[in-house]
Amino acid sequence: MKPTDHLPRTRWIAALALGLLAACARPPEPEGAAAGATTSITVKGSDTLVQLGQRWAELYMAAHPEATVQVTGGGSGTGISALINGTTDICQASRAMKESERVAVKEKRGVDPVEIPVALDGLAVYVHESNPVPSLSVEDLRALYLGQVKSWKEVGGPDAKVVLYGRENSSGTYGYFKEHVLEEGDFAPEVQTLPGTAAVADAVAKDPNGIGYGGVAYARGIRLVPISKEKGGEAVAARLEEVESGRYPLSRSLYWYTAGAPSGLAAAFRDYALSPEGQKVVSEVGYYPLRVGAAAPPEAPAQGGAASPGTDASP
Repeated sequence: MKPTDHLPRTRWIAALALGLLAACARPPEPEGAAAGATTSITVKGSDTLVQLGQRWAELYMAAHPEATVQVTGGGSGTGISALINGTTDICQASRAMKESERVAVKEKRGVDPVEIPVALDGLAVYVHESNPVPSLSVEDLRALYLGQVKSWKEVGGPDAKVVLYGRENSSGTYGYFKEHVLEEGDFAPEVQTLPGTAAVADAVAKDPNGIGYGGVAYARGIRLVPISKEKGGEAVAARLEEVESGRYPLSRSLYWYTAGAPSGLAAAFRDYALSPEGQKVVSEVGYYPLRVGAAAPPEAPAQGGAASPGTDASP
């Protein structure tokens, strides 16, 4: 800046001083931030994962005030559709993406989706705390939810009508249960579909004759029923070691998906979720953390996933 005819020397000196003060007062750029770097991302999808995603976001933003991470639910299908349409940066899903969905991401976004296992879960079967049924087989669950069994007495419980609760069809948990329990059969018409795992758990907690299914982290005020792969077989509880080994029949991985490899804030948030600190949050919320060398649940092969160093990409 130089003095001009329109700006006398004294005013020029004052303006220069003010400019220097303003430059000194300007907050520094976040460490490692590039010019124009994204400081806001959206995470959308699975209701099973929403409370974990929100907790990760809260802790990450507390440590990185310059970042904004918005997490919403709606179901795995909703999150996958948002990823296809480019309206979310990260999709949370409680089931693996279908081949048709992978193709849609490629066609719409011009890149392949990247699968990132972020936690382990035992899809739990909920009953009221007063229900004495000792265990159920996958076959029993199929008969119940297909409407072939109407009374608890038929599966070792009390002489009372079974009340069925489930998830809406946009839910990844719905899709997983339909595939792995019903063998793609149709749910009985009397199943009461509810918009979220928390709603299912709450309904069962209030209904002595109710049964529902969902993530193990929502098991509050209800009882989780041990499950056997076959009728008369060993019933296994949805505990960490049983889920890690795949012995629990309804073991599954929980996923994040991105369109292409994540970058910027999305990559930093991924690295946090997969770090020891982030995996500790998984346990605190009620799911099971990824473990190096842990056996993969049989339904969850890694498909092009990205993982942080020191984290098993195939839980």
